[in-house]
Amino acid sequence: MSPLGLALAEPGTPLFADAAGDIEVSFEFFPPKTEKMEATLWDSIQTLAPLSPRFVSVTYGAGGSTRERTHATVARILRETSLVPAAHLTCVDATKEEIDGIAKAYWDEGVRHIVALRGDPGEGGKFAQHPGGYCNAADLVAGLKQVAPFELSVAAYPEGHPDSLNKAADLDNLWRKIDAGADRAITQFFFSPETFFRFRDHVAAVGIDAEIVPGILPVSNVAQTRKFAAACGATIPDWMDRLFEGLDSLPGARQLVAATVAAELCAQLYAGGVRHFHFYTLNRAELAYAICHLLGLRPGNGTDERRCAA
Repeated sequence: MSPLGLALAEPGTPLFADAAGDIEVSFEFFPPKTEKMEATLWDSIQTLAPLSPRFVSVTYGAGGSTRERTHATVARILRETSLVPAAHLTCVDATKEEIDGIAKAYWDEGVRHIVALRGDPGEGGKFAQHPGGYCNAADLVAGLKQVAPFELSVAAYPEGHPDSLNKAADLDNLWRKIDAGADRAITQFFFSPETFFRFRDHVAAVGIDAEIVPGILPVSNVAQTRKFAAACGATIPDWMDRLFEGLDSLPGARQLVAATVAAELCAQLYAGGVRHFHFYTLNRAELAYAICHLLGLRPGNGTDERRCAA
């Protein structure tokens, strides 16, 4: 058993004592709206880059609202860093020809990885297939594979997508995305390790053998997280509300609490065999970096080996 696994198993042992650092990570960012937000984003990218992430993804706003900004951010990452960028792409408000054209442009620029999502319209509306557009993420995955041999990641929902009839239907949808050519699934965030382990077991039981990467959202703003959770079907436990009570005017304390909660979740996932983590950074580096550090990941850990293997 790894040092970190032993620390979790033996009472009295410091939780992160001699953490092995044998993990790989990826980070998600969103395209900035202002010059100040852009500066924050690039500070975060520069801070996290030495951890040698497998890739960094850039989101695509509801209704395709950030299309140009997503493209510009991905292009700059490709142009100015050694990181591997993954562009989010959705089915919303575009024909197949338009989406294929965006994908082809990405390929021509050197982007080889896309996060393929059904997507949601703006203003909280329900998804409706665009006339002539892709009807869902599985359809999009199949279409992108016809454009170019992209590496493709898709979304998974440990607690079920809000639009799914039930969890069986949700798993069937995931199976269709993998069968269409997706390489891995990245989960929406969750706050209980058992939620992920149950989901991983259900995925294996239906015959899906693709990589399932847990998505980790370090929470420093419960109200904001509640909005995110409502959109993706995640549950925020009551204890988390209580944990952050009284910290509204203490951002530093909120950061410490958030890092502690997320790091413990990651440690429990690690003890259950997880070695790949995807962090929803909200364009801030501190929490994700701190958690990676606690898990033993340091700048340069296995960088050359990972690059050679890739």
